[in-house]
Amino acid sequence: MSEELLINVTPQETRVAYVENGLLQEVHIERERKRGLVGNIYKGKVVRVLPGMQAAFLEVGLDRTAFLHVSDIAQPNGKNGDGGEPSDVIMELLREGQEIMVQVVKDPMGTKGARLTTQVSFPSRYLVYMPGISHVGISQRIEDENERQRLKDTISGFSSEFDHGGYIARTVAEGISDDAIYKDMQFLQKIWLNILERYSSSKSGSLIHEDMSLVMRTMRDLSGIEIEKVRIDSRSTYEKVQKFAGKFIPELENRIEHYPGERPVFDLYNIEDEIQKALERKVPLKSGGYLIIDQTEAMTTIDVNTGAFVGHRNLEETIFKTNLESAQAIVRQLRLRNLGGIIIIDFIDMSDAEHKRQVLRALGKHLDKDHAKTNVCDVSSLGLVEMTRKRTRESLEHILCEPCPCCNGRASLRTAETVCYEIFREIIREARQFETQEFLVLAAQPVVDLMLDEESTSIAELEDFIGKPIRFQVENEYDQEHFDVVLM
Repeated sequence: MSEELLINVTPQETRVAYVENGLLQEVHIERERKRGLVGNIYKGKVVRVLPGMQAAFLEVGLDRTAFLHVSDIAQPNGKNGDGGEPSDVIMELLREGQEIMVQVVKDPMGTKGARLTTQVSFPSRYLVYMPGISHVGISQRIEDENERQRLKDTISGFSSEFDHGGYIARTVAEGISDDAIYKDMQFLQKIWLNILERYSSSKSGSLIHEDMSLVMRTMRDLSGIEIEKVRIDSRSTYEKVQKFAGKFIPELENRIEHYPGERPVFDLYNIEDEIQKALERKVPLKSGGYLIIDQTEAMTTIDVNTGAFVGHRNLEETIFKTNLESAQAIVRQLRLRNLGGIIIIDFIDMSDAEHKRQVLRALGKHLDKDHAKTNVCDVSSLGLVEMTRKRTRESLEHILCEPCPCCNGRASLRTAETVCYEIFREIIREARQFETQEFLVLAAQPVVDLMLDEESTSIAELEDFIGKPIRFQVENEYDQEHFDVVLM
């Protein structure tokens, strides 16, 4: 199986495409304007201590001083401050001019500076490392008690080889091998030693560790021995990735290459076209069937249809083959569109119990390649498959699109006929309330066309009923649902 990462970098936006056998499977997008400071670690300098607020302001090299509350200060015993008695506890912990390592937990907003903590932590693929404590925690989402204990024993066993510090096993660590856990702990230790080295050699107000960019997170989370090649179209980004890989993931170093071609790197596998298709509601299948994907705030529904596919033997065979093909296509769309939360799949009804089992097995097999945690239920009494997929980031649609200003996100418009009848009712309402010589209707072209053609008889009857003439004027700026009735 051929797997590649294509990385397209511009000053405004970075995009990473994960390609499997020449077909786009995932796309990650990060826009520079929306990158925050959360997770960044600085060498801060205390510039003011406020006993009354039990807080301090620190200079960390940003436009405004940052805020540190006593509750966010790690204590020597591993606990954080609580702001309790005595009231000058902040004075015992901080003094003006003191240098201290801090991490941003909340971005600056309005006139307020960033909020800080001294309880530094940073994640890897499977773990979160907390240098200031000696504790092993397990994500609450990992519910199996045997698995929780296995992870805790594994992490505790390896901890003796490294410097003091605590770990939390992330949800994605469930079922991960001991060797993968060990490599993650090695990776985190390298990051921490690098932070300590930079802290000791940097001036106050310096950025010590920046939360990883999309490209670096991709190297950390998606890369591995299965990735055959990483192509980057930016020379500077390529050099940063090479340096990062050489220090932390040397096994990837010889697979990273700079792409200097005049043809855009995403055009190698028609990535741009695939992204556009991933924003459409209808997904065609090779057999002639198709999927209908509707994303709402509460859940995502996926409807499977046979379409033009009629099969070669009988209806049951046609349904089974369409469902099997759609199982693979559905998983690809979930990854490509990054759909999370509750997902309801309406496969075409199957009467054969073995066919149902095979379709579910196929769905599970394809989901094994998904990096996000998923949970699939059996076919319900209504023939629906319910599943969940962990939300890892905003969906592709939410990143690239916004609600339609015409339909206000409903994905539908009232028909021209419906709008015509609304106009009739509005004219009658105003005719009863106001004295006027005539009415002028401003509306979109399709509505006016319908009024003057198919509804012309209705217009004549309405004029006779209200005893006033009605004129129409096309407004090109109006959408189909928008109209005005003007008293003349």
